[in-house]
Amino acid sequence: MENLDLRYLVQQNKLTDASKPPVFARVMRSKDGVFEGVSFIKNKDKATVMTVAEAQQVIDWAGSKKAAAAEYATKIICVGQ
Repeated sequence: MENLDLRYLVQQNKLTDASKPPVFARVMRSKDGVFEGVSFIKNKDKATVMTVAEAQQVIDWAGSKKAAAAEYATKIICVGQ
């Protein structure tokens, strides 16, 4: 059995307003487990914990599909941060 390193979150911080709290990625998947997109939520506990590869896929998707992506600093963080 493959042991996946599931301990990463994707966090976004608004560049223009540092007083706003960060938001975290929640991955949307089909019933088959296929990646469909991302929504960003305020609740860190409900955010999707993922591998580094999945987190990079989230960042790539957000950069290409979200119109306001340039307004945010997006980064991968460890669960404990």
